[in-house]
Amino acid sequence: QVQPVESGGGVVEAGTSLRLSCAAGRTSSNNGVGWFRRAPGKEREFVASISWNGGDTNYADSVKDRFTISRDRYKNMVSLQMNSLKPEDTAVYYCAIALRASSSSAPSAYRYWGQGTQVTVSS
Repeated sequence: QVQPVESGGGVVEAGTSLRLSCAAGRTSSNNGVGWFRRAPGKEREFVASISWNGGDTNYADSVKDRFTISRDRYKNMVSLQMNSLKPEDTAVYYCAIALRASSSSAPSAYRYWGQGTQVTVSS
């Protein structure tokens, strides 16, 4: 498996939590992994990223202190814990595998992209 597979999306109320998972595949164990999202009518934007060993993480300002990215290298899984969700978090969330081991917010740093999982936050 090369292309990551996302899961865990759904419809939730504002203020609640949701946990997204990304089955990143064996090829991801030495690579950075990122989460991006695309809201209706908007461009894709960076959400969070994590380095190959989990030692470095980055977050968009809009999700900092609410979202947490983590990974289990042995299971090749990356998670995005989303707390205190807001209606503006509504989007399709994509997991991506980076070209390198580092954490990056730049879409150009990523080689493999998943199909996405829909997150809808109602007010």
